[in-house]
Amino acid sequence: MERGKMAEAESLETAAEHERILREIESTDTACIGPTLRSVYDGEEHGRFMEKLETRIRNHDREIEKMCNFHYQGFVDSITELLKVRGEAQKLKNQVTDTNRKLQHEGKELVIAMEELKQCRLQQRNISATVDKLMLCLPVLEMYSKLRDQMKTKRHYPALKTLEHLEHTYLPQVSHYRFCKVMVDNIPKLREEIKDVSMSDLKDFLESIRKHSDKIGETAMKQAQQQRNLDNIVLQQPRIGSKRKSKKDAYTIFDTEIESTSPKSEQDSGILDVEDEEDDEEVPGAQDLVDFSPVYRCLHIYSVLGARETFENYYRKQRRKQARLVLQPPSNMHETLDGYRKYFNQIVGFFVVEDHILHTTQGLVNRAYIDELWEMALSKTIAALRTHSSYCSDPNLVLDLKNLIVLFADTLQVYGFPVNQLFDMLLEIRDQYSETLLKKWAGIFRNILDSDNYSPIPVTSEEMYKKVVGQFPFQDIELEKQPFPKKFPFSEFVPKVYNQIKEFIYACLKFSEDLHLSSTEVDDMIRKSTNLLLTRTLSNSLQNVIKRKNIGLTELVQIIINTTHLEKSCKYLEEFITNITNVLPETVHTTKLYGTTTFKDARHAAEEEIYTNLNQKIDQFLQLADYDWMTGDLGNKASDYLVDLIAFLRSTFAVFTHLPGKVAQTACMSACKHLATSLMQLLLEAEVRQLTLGALQQFNLDVRECEQFARSGPVPGFQEDTLQLAFIDLRQDSSEKHQAILHY
Repeated sequence: MERGKMAEAESLETAAEHERILREIESTDTACIGPTLRSVYDGEEHGRFMEKLETRIRNHDREIEKMCNFHYQGFVDSITELLKVRGEAQKLKNQVTDTNRKLQHEGKELVIAMEELKQCRLQQRNISATVDKLMLCLPVLEMYSKLRDQMKTKRHYPALKTLEHLEHTYLPQVSHYRFCKVMVDNIPKLREEIKDVSMSDLKDFLESIRKHSDKIGETAMKQAQQQRNLDNIVLQQPRIGSKRKSKKDAYTIFDTEIESTSPKSEQDSGILDVEDEEDDEEVPGAQDLVDFSPVYRCLHIYSVLGARETFENYYRKQRRKQARLVLQPPSNMHETLDGYRKYFNQIVGFFVVEDHILHTTQGLVNRAYIDELWEMALSKTIAALRTHSSYCSDPNLVLDLKNLIVLFADTLQVYGFPVNQLFDMLLEIRDQYSETLLKKWAGIFRNILDSDNYSPIPVTSEEMYKKVVGQFPFQDIELEKQPFPKKFPFSEFVPKVYNQIKEFIYACLKFSEDLHLSSTEVDDMIRKSTNLLLTRTLSNSLQNVIKRKNIGLTELVQIIINTTHLEKSCKYLEEFITNITNVLPETVHTTKLYGTTTFKDARHAAEEEIYTNLNQKIDQFLQLADYDWMTGDLGNKASDYLVDLIAFLRSTFAVFTHLPGKVAQTACMSACKHLATSLMQLLLEAEVRQLTLGALQQFNLDVRECEQFARSGPVPGFQEDTLQLAFIDLRQDSSEKHQAILHY
């Protein structure tokens, strides 16, 4: 029972569901009927649903049939009317067709004209649109053409500006065209091309500067020389006005040139063509020789392109390399002054360029970079000069080198470079210069002393007398009163040596010029060098003459007389140095001349040589003595050798007239003592074992001859029998021998 109720309930639910689905099918759009039908097939009663669907369709068909039966008469009436209308419509169609044919025939020309008008209007619109587009494109093309022209004429900086305008102003307006895309793609390539070309110009500039640094430096040093000459003239004359162009003025003048050589003015790189100026014409500025526009252009281009740092690093690196090449001296630089000059010109040219770049660009080089290069250059230059100058043996070359170094230092000092170390090095070269001077003057003194005749200078006229007195400070009232011809007491080497000492002082003074030394320092240097000349060079020359073989007594006597006069002239040399340095000898720490010591030493050496020479001559005469100690003849005159010896001594001491009295007396006393001693040795020698009265008589006659010579006063100044005392021992020994023989 219950099962029957449940089946009946399920049947009712299914019938209700089918009814709902049918309503949805009737009311739902055809496109959305799929889900509804799927719900039918998802269930298990789709057979019953189909039955209901068939039933529903039959119901609708019956309704349609009823509706058609209800309206059938109206339908028939409508068909009848439609048939009537069809006939009228056919007539109307024929009329319309005929009218259309006529209209087509009549409007054919109009249609053609309208078609032509349409085409004209279309062309007009196209032309107008084309003109508008061309008006947008023409400025782009013109700018691009301008860019190409600028690139072709190497006006790179304006080309870069044009490229910027083209990229940021013109191309965005026509960016949809293909040619614009090509241009846009070419812009980076053009920028790189401009960079490469500007860098190539810079490389050419650097190469040109490297080759012409010596020309730039030569011009800068000429300017410095002209300025120094002008300063000297201003110091010597009343200061009316100065034509000096200061460094600032030079840059002011050159700034006007920079405007013409700025990136707007595209000139060739390198050295400008400037002909050599005559000596009496104004030397062009060192910067006037150089066209710096490649540097400025490249700097601006790289700055605009955001690669300024790359450019700065490249420029500094290349210039450092060039600096090392410039600072490498040639191996034979020391041989000629031109070698030094070219070396200095290259260094000056390098730093003139760098200094100008420093002051005309902002940050391409800075003071620290310049100072670093200068420190390197200074150390290498000083080392090179020390090495090469040490090979110089010619004082003239050393002096020229010093003047060149001073000009080199003054030139760089004008550009703000510290040059104190160069002047300190010049003080070292000064010592070397003194040594070369001493060597040179050693040869001069040697030639003077070798060529001298060691005879008093004869003069036969007042003119000759004044000429000698003008060369050597000599005053002798008695000699002035004597009639011509007459003789000076000294030989020719006295005025020659005196004048050469003055020339040496002048040579020392030349080196001290322009070294920025005080008068005291110059005076001290001259006095020290002169002392070396006197105490070493001249002293050695005199000693060599005195000590050389075969020198005669006459020459030795003349040397003593000459050195005496030279010794007296030392005070005049002191005055000479004082006059040229304006430093009084009484000034504290002033070096004194040691010439008196030099001449005293030479005179003493000559005196000793005279004594030695006299003794040697006496020995030579005594070698001729041939005593026959066993002779029985009684002689009545002195031995021939002794007579000749006494005659020699008399003539020799006659030459001692102009010698200082003490020297002549010492020489005479020394000769007499040596003679007495030598005769004593003859008498007492071991081989003389026996003496005859005749031999002793002959020896006694010789002793008397010697005593007679002593009593005759061969040299004035001896008191009474002082000279005879030299033979007292000989006389005593001879008497003892004589008494012994008589006693025997």
